[in-house]
Amino acid sequence: MKKHTQHLKLYDIRNSLLEDFANHPENNANGVDLIGKLLSFSERHAVSGNCWQYYVAYFIANNVNAFSLSCERKPNFQGSLAEFAYEECRHLMDIFNYPLSSLPTVDNSANLLKNFKSATTESQLPYARIIADFTDKLKKCNTTKAFLECVENFYCDYGVGELGLNKAFRVVDRDGSAKLVPISCMDKKRLDDLVGYQLQKDKVLQNTNAFLEGKKANNVLLYGDMGTGKSSTIKALINEYYDKGLRVIELYKHQFMHISDLISKISSRNYKYILYLDDLSFDDFEVEYKYFKAIIDGGLEVKPDNVLIYATSNRRHLIKEHYSDGNDIDPMDELHKSDTKNEKLSLVARFGLSIYYPSPDQQEFLNIVHELAKRMNLDIEDCVLDKKALTWAIRNGVKSGRMAEQFVNSLLH
Repeated sequence: MKKHTQHLKLYDIRNSLLEDFANHPENNANGVDLIGKLLSFSERHAVSGNCWQYYVAYFIANNVNAFSLSCERKPNFQGSLAEFAYEECRHLMDIFNYPLSSLPTVDNSANLLKNFKSATTESQLPYARIIADFTDKLKKCNTTKAFLECVENFYCDYGVGELGLNKAFRVVDRDGSAKLVPISCMDKKRLDDLVGYQLQKDKVLQNTNAFLEGKKANNVLLYGDMGTGKSSTIKALINEYYDKGLRVIELYKHQFMHISDLISKISSRNYKYILYLDDLSFDDFEVEYKYFKAIIDGGLEVKPDNVLIYATSNRRHLIKEHYSDGNDIDPMDELHKSDTKNEKLSLVARFGLSIYYPSPDQQEFLNIVHELAKRMNLDIEDCVLDKKALTWAIRNGVKSGRMAEQFVNSLLH
């Protein structure tokens, strides 16, 4: 086993569990330590079956190298790099099929590792099911060629590493540069789960489909009253189009300085990225919007075709305005106020598609309540439900989709 590690160049296994496994099979203490690592990993990811093979599949799926990136960008990859990958897969196949019974383990641990059953029902890994399916496919490979083709197909279908396999990310500042951190706990709602606002959802869908198909698409601003489903619509897109290569990156205005760095990290990957800016607005003293305007449209650096910006806001024009902005000359303040107004309005003009989400009227509010109650199998008369819903809305001071959902949830107590 140890002799194989020196051949692995595309798949660098230094500082990995594979190296521990390869270098210390004869040492019982390290063998036990390896089992502890495998058990911890398998329990965390809710593995069912051969946890060693699952880990190797996980390692292959997350190993970003020249070959995996090339497969991600180009299906049926050929060339010298593919020949190198063939040799790598010959050794990876041996590692994948390594008999755990050869380990100096205690009692019946080898058999338990081969037939692992996690006590947890849901993995902390958003793409755990994908890795499990990949593991099953690798098990069926009887030749190196088949093993290589399986790996190639995986990279072509799902990509490689965190950027390919995760659905959504947040941005973290690490030593002055942008670090993408996967978001593991996410809302699982899809667009059909969102009640109402069909016209608005259709506009978002049309633009997003064009984006995914490589056609011209616009940056999108979803604006309107609170609780009307603006953010929920974008979150639902993640679940709706993950299989088609859509990824979403959540970004806040204090992180705009990282946008150029962020784009450089994702522009060469074979996915479509939405930069998601939730509850976007600016006060007078905040000047980040000037930098943001240049990033969206107007700077020398062109935004790549695989990146769009979707933002939500309660404000139509994003930047706080004053009544005095309408006066061109104000002797007590700035001259040519219309210039200031145009500067502020030019930001929202950078969004090619603006979609308004109004608060529902009373009947629309009740329609949403009834649909949600139906989905929850609530057994309550319509007239009683209407009265309770309107009372709830009056007490809370607003009618919205969010308020309707909160009301229905209260009936489930």
